[in-house]
Formats: sequence, structure tokens, C-alpha cells
Amino acid sequence: MHNMYIYLCIMAGVSYLIRVLPLTLIRKPIKNKFIQSFLYYVPYVTLAVMTFPAILEATQSPVSGLIAFLIGIIAAWIGADLFKTAVFCCAAVLAVEFFL
Repeated sequence: MHNMYIYLCIMAGVSYLIRVLPLTLIRKPIKNKFIQSFLYYVPYVTLAVMTFPAILEATQSPVSGLIAFLIGIIAAWIGADLFKTAVFCCAAVLAVEFFL
């Protein structure tokens, strides 16, 4: 039980340093285009990395999750709004799960 508090303090310290060090070390505006674009896309990549496995594991079989994912991409690509995309994905999962 004692080790758990040590681990918790270390995790809190690391999380704090990750958030504080960039604020204290980088005081000038970033002018490098590569670093700017890298920092711009980090939240989107992080969200995608967390969401994609959840899409595949949310259904009974990963195949239905993958098919729903592909249909969602196609629906969003052709301009469907969020509600229609969600309906298409849910219908795809229902159809695949029904026939499998």
C-alpha cells in the first residue's frame, strides 16, 4: 500500500512537469512551420488513437466495428452531418451483427 502512494506522487509529478515545462522553457513564439504544424495536429492524432480501438471493441465482433468505421468515413466524406453519420454507422453494425 505504501508503494502505491509513491507511484501516485511520481505520476502526478510527471504529469505536472509535462504541462509546466513547455510554458516555462518556451517563451518566444514558435516560428518553425514544421513544429507549428506538429503541435497543431497533436490533439487530433491523440483523439484518433484513443477512439479507433474503442470503435472496433464496442461491437460484438471487430468486423462490424470496422465496417461501421468505413461507412462513417464515407458518410462524412460525402458531407453527411453527424447525426446521419451516426445513424448510418449504427445501421451498419445492426446489419452486420444480424447476418453474422
